[in-house]
Amino acid sequence: MRRVVAFAFAVALVSSAAVGQDKKDPPKAAPVVKPREGKTETIKLFDGKTLSGWVGYEEFWSVQDGVIVGKNKEKVLHSTYLLTKDKYTDFRLTFASKLVTSEMHSGVSFWGEVWPKANGKVTDAKKEKSEFTYKGHLVMFPSGYGMYDLFGRNGLPVDGGPAKKVGKQHDWNDIEILAQGNRVRVAINGTAVVDWRDPLPDRIKEGPIGLQLHSNSVPQEVQFKGLVLETFPKEDKLLSVK
Repeated sequence: MRRVVAFAFAVALVSSAAVGQDKKDPPKAAPVVKPREGKTETIKLFDGKTLSGWVGYEEFWSVQDGVIVGKNKEKVLHSTYLLTKDKYTDFRLTFASKLVTSEMHSGVSFWGEVWPKANGKVTDAKKEKSEFTYKGHLVMFPSGYGMYDLFGRNGLPVDGGPAKKVGKQHDWNDIEILAQGNRVRVAINGTAVVDWRDPLPDRIKEGPIGLQLHSNSVPQEVQFKGLVLETFPKEDKLLSVK
């Protein structure tokens, strides 16, 4: 009888522990970091003719008919970026992008740093063409809409569903990215699709803005045009939302 009672007690303890493990503390709300203060000015990141003000691999990036073209024919081992020479924190970026070839997403990176490494290890950057990789935040489009933390937390908890409803897979998409404090808002084709605050604002850095050509084993092409940036925006809202 004592053995039965002891066994039942042990089972009760295990069950209680399991229930305790199943309970998860609710995620903490992200802190509210106010927009940073600075000089508000409008900057044309792309002059429509050259890649002046940008750095990246010339074999992947060019200007054709007033459009920035990111294109590869051979395998791209690591995602590579066309990066602004200047760094930014709070900004509003408006542009248009078109995925021409392949189904792989592209994106715009920011709040980070140039990161010529792969899998956390220093590579032969020139040989593996990783001199212009990026560590930081990424707004993705089209295909895999949402946000990503490059060489960090990976996929961020941002629902890509709203963007898929209004985005165009192989046509021009008008995009607005508003980054202020620790908050990122995105509009695609006049519809607000992202409103997210980073719960770890210490990860945010003043960094270059990058246009992504994703790692891929097949040919791909992505295009960008417009690319007008407003530093320290005066208006705290998406301006392109209809």
